[in-house]
Amino acid sequence: MVSQNRSATDPAAYPPAPVDPRELAATLRPFGDSRMLPRAAYTDAAVFEWERRHFFGEGWMCVARSGELAEAGSQLAADTGNGGVLLARGEDGLVRAFANTCRHRGHELLPCGSAASAKAIVCPYHSWAYSLSGKLRGAPGFRGLDTASWSLVPLPAAEWHGLVFVDGSGGAAGPLPLAALSEIVAPYEPARLVTAAVHSYDAAANWKILTENYHECYHCSTIHPELCRVSPPRSGENYPSSGAWIGGWMSLRDGSATMSLDGHSGGAPLRGLSGEALRTVVYVAIFPNVLVSLHPDYVMTHRLVPLAADRTLIECSWAFAPEATARADFDPGYAVDFWDLTNRQDWGACESVQRGLSSPLASPGPLAPDEDAVYAFVTTVARGYLGERVAETPQPAAR
Repeated sequence: MVSQNRSATDPAAYPPAPVDPRELAATLRPFGDSRMLPRAAYTDAAVFEWERRHFFGEGWMCVARSGELAEAGSQLAADTGNGGVLLARGEDGLVRAFANTCRHRGHELLPCGSAASAKAIVCPYHSWAYSLSGKLRGAPGFRGLDTASWSLVPLPAAEWHGLVFVDGSGGAAGPLPLAALSEIVAPYEPARLVTAAVHSYDAAANWKILTENYHECYHCSTIHPELCRVSPPRSGENYPSSGAWIGGWMSLRDGSATMSLDGHSGGAPLRGLSGEALRTVVYVAIFPNVLVSLHPDYVMTHRLVPLAADRTLIECSWAFAPEATARADFDPGYAVDFWDLTNRQDWGACESVQRGLSSPLASPGPLAPDEDAVYAFVTTVARGYLGERVAETPQPAAR
């Protein structure tokens, strides 16, 4: 759930979204009596722009994988709801984030979505040069310029288990609210793993529809026969909900070592796991835009980049134990092929939901008993629309 000690008048709270609060009241009823979010939440361009500005631009957002900034001098530009961000790994090993705007005339330091590797950050317009820590080092043609006054504008950045998060607002979100989730994720050592495959998908669906789909397996027996062969769709349970992250776990069937088309693993069990962790798969969504799936032998991550109310770019990556990827015969296809098929099944269903919601006759439906994690997510969104910021609540220890 979201923090209950903020109000719409709190300067740190969001301004209300352009959604009728009377419609949100049905979403916020107790589970079993509630309804999904209003249709406008998935189709209205004004609601989407509010989300980009506030959910994505005024809080922590995952913008990259640590492996994309592998060494000193690595640079990468990404978009947030409040403009572009430039990431750079310094000589000290730290990843720093800056507003992607030169202090001279505002030119982008790197085009959004591009990467570079250099010992300095250099604007391609007039060659103003900055150190990897953001300090102005050179401004051609200027004499006596107080370089200390023209450093790049810093933004809060944090590396968390192989992912890079940035607060595009400059600090309104407070500390990265994932301390309790770290207890669940840490044994999988994502930062140690090697990314062996990355796929990009362009889905004609709202980012929330994709996240809601991820939060339930009520649909699995209908559209995922391959998944059901290796994992019982009604197995497992969800963790107590947290607005900052929501998730749960499912079991593997007897005879299946992991999620693959035939249940076999072509990798190696992750060294930090034992007991039940080798028989389960954990699914966690970190608000607002990253889905982390923890398997006994690999970690799959989906990073969502909303492009429009009805369009989302999805980057899906697979990371494996280095002792597996070092083998000459290693092939990540056993995991990638399974999830590429499953992903496409999901995106097709989500795109159909988006088309269905485009009808003016569409109205919010009820939630099934198996959709308690969907309830946790949509109520987080609804409270955000009403002005409350997302915050992590204390969680019990992982299984």
